Amino acid sequence: MKPTLQAVADAVGVSRSTVSNAYSRPDQLSPALRARILEAARQLGYPGPNPTARSLRRGYVGAIGVLFTSQLSYAFTDPFAVRFLAGVSRAAERHDTSLLLIPVPTDLNHARQSVENAAVDGFCVYCAGDESWALDAIGRRGLPYVTTAMSESDPAQRYVAIDERVAARSVADHVAGLGHRRVAFLGDTIVPGAPTGPLRLAGVDDVGHPTTRGRLAGFHDAFAAVGVEWSAITVLNAAGNSRDAGAEAVRSLLAGENPPTAVLACSDVLALGVLDALAARDPATAARHPVSVTGFDDIAEAATAGLTTVRQPGEEKGRLAAELLLEPPEDPAAGQVLLDTELIVRTSVRTAPRS
Repeated sequence: MKPTLQAVADAVGVSRSTVSNAYSRPDQLSPALRARILEAARQLGYPGPNPTARSLRRGYVGAIGVLFTSQLSYAFTDPFAVRFLAGVSRAAERHDTSLLLIPVPTDLNHARQSVENAAVDGFCVYCAGDESWALDAIGRRGLPYVTTAMSESDPAQRYVAIDERVAARSVADHVAGLGHRRVAFLGDTIVPGAPTGPLRLAGVDDVGHPTTRGRLAGFHDAFAAVGVEWSAITVLNAAGNSRDAGAEAVRSLLAGENPPTAVLACSDVLALGVLDALAARDPATAARHPVSVTGFDDIAEAATAGLTTVRQPGEEKGRLAAELLLEPPEDPAAGQVLLDTELIVRTSVRTAPRS
């Protein structure tokens, strides 16, 4: 039989509350009595009060949940996610708070259960796609949350975000200004379940993920301003936000007779995959059809690769999101933070070749 708190109390000859205090309020007992209780617990094999039950009685758990995508490995392999989580961790450490990483299953019912069953005091919602279901589930629990996406409909929603559309337009304006008109836009999981490679989309509103939608909209704004219609742009779908997925998505397009002169990717990781695919081409083909490439985020490898990109402060984004969750401001407006971005021009973009 599993030893209980009552068994320890009986062994020492004290009340249940006294045994509980030995773990949760040691200042209420003499050192000698506490030592006797802990020794009796050790001999009986009693591990201590259930931490979940204790947290419920206290009214808080001492942990915040970070809700993101569908794969837990993303938190450890995606360079920007790593920077974001480093920022969250810095704030959590300052508040003596733990982190619970919560991947979002693709099945919506299981995803809701992940949110409903998480033992946390609040949520940072990071890159979770269509977040409405998650925010509804969190709201039903009465827990606070901070997102990394701007909200125009809820003036009380706390977020730390960038203007995805404006940031994306800055790099696309640079590419368009160098004369590129035959271009491709590359994103991951643009439409759930879509195959890798070119997609036929009626417009940017068909893009499922709001972050990707904002970035593709910004790219299109720049080219629409110089007369390039949406129908003239190639939209490429990658199976995921990875270097291999980026290379695979663009490979067939590069092998064609008339490849784009520029590929604008929604992340640096995807853009690095495009550069890998370009490097694997036949030198003669590469000379005839040079292709410029841009990314988004400015991860460490972007500088090494000479990648033109948009810089956003990943670690600062995570730190501020956690701070807003752990120390919410009284003024709702102070809980809506829009971070600056910066266009970083490097060697991966050149003047468009003459047709």
